[in-house]
Amino acid sequence: MAYIPRLKQEYKERIVSALTEEFSYTNIMQVPKLEKIVISRGVGAAVADKKLIDYAVDELSRISGQKAVSTMSKKDVASFKLRKGMPIGAKVTLRGERMYEFLDRLITSALPRVRDFNGIKANGFDGRGNYNLGVTEQIIFPEINIDKVNKVAGMDITFVTTADTDKEAKSLLSELGLPFKKN
Repeated sequence: MAYIPRLKQEYKERIVSALTEEFSYTNIMQVPKLEKIVISRGVGAAVADKKLIDYAVDELSRISGQKAVSTMSKKDVASFKLRKGMPIGAKVTLRGERMYEFLDRLITSALPRVRDFNGIKANGFDGRGNYNLGVTEQIIFPEINIDKVNKVAGMDITFVTTADTDKEAKSLLSELGLPFKKN
């Protein structure tokens, strides 16, 4: 039998029925699901030092378990000494098994390591059922060796769902285990 991530199994067995009950869906295909997780990181100082992009790509690859790619600038900005096509960030898109594995590690081991953690803010929804979460330090992930970090930097994590509304997306992400703050 093939390996199935814990959260994917839980989604199929428990979360689908819980969301169907909460929002009274008539068809199982109406139940929202997590499509992908995009982890991105801007490296503004990479204009001066090209090695910073390699560090960012390496760290995102370690955190996600999948090779990250560098992102290029789309236009020239003279005040930032930026040319079109220069590398200025890194990103990785997770789908399927790796997405569920990353989400599990984020919830169980990374978020509890944040200083003074009370939960994540619920105002990161975009109105179309997607959620954006900003992480201020990459050292909360156990995959990052704190001695080899050259600069503490943050990253953005975007959860893309098939939900139509923010309320449905929040219910889905709460059921998956994201610890939202209580108002």
